[in-house]
Amino acid sequence: MRFARLFLVLCAASFGGGHALAVADERSQKTEEFLASQFPDAPPEKHALWLRGELAADIEGILGRPSSRLRVHYWSQGGRSAWVLDEIGKELPITAGFVVKDGILQTAQVLVYRESRGGEIQYTSFLRQFDGLSRQRHQLSQDIDNISGATLSVRSMKKMAAMALRMSEAVQQDVH
Repeated sequence: MRFARLFLVLCAASFGGGHALAVADERSQKTEEFLASQFPDAPPEKHALWLRGELAADIEGILGRPSSRLRVHYWSQGGRSAWVLDEIGKELPITAGFVVKDGILQTAQVLVYRESRGGEIQYTSFLRQFDGLSRQRHQLSQDIDNISGATLSVRSMKKMAAMALRMSEAVQQDVH
């Protein structure tokens, strides 16, 4: 499965001209816009969180597989942390941003959606379901309504939200 994804990415990069670079540029810009919208007074401070030990095991439990990352960047300011995460939807990565304060999700936003179907997860009416949620073990504190035809995209958003909550918890434990 990983070989197939790698093959597709290499083919797209080879035949698609600069498309792979355009996606990277788009994501970077979206991250900056997301952070500016969530921290309008001043830019937040960037940090790195290493995924090891109990945290790595918890992330593996959330994803249902080992994480491909050893560390994750996040931004923080005023007791709030922002996380920009990627997770495969059906075939391609979805990039989403989350803001957490005191173990509660304040914001969920899709930054880059690359799939051909299931784009409804970008709608505010869907994303509002994440507001105010916390984490219970490897899941969110409440169910998220599914979207017909977007089951895998919804599942990816739920996983990323749970990861943001767990990683924010790890950061708070290190601070105190």
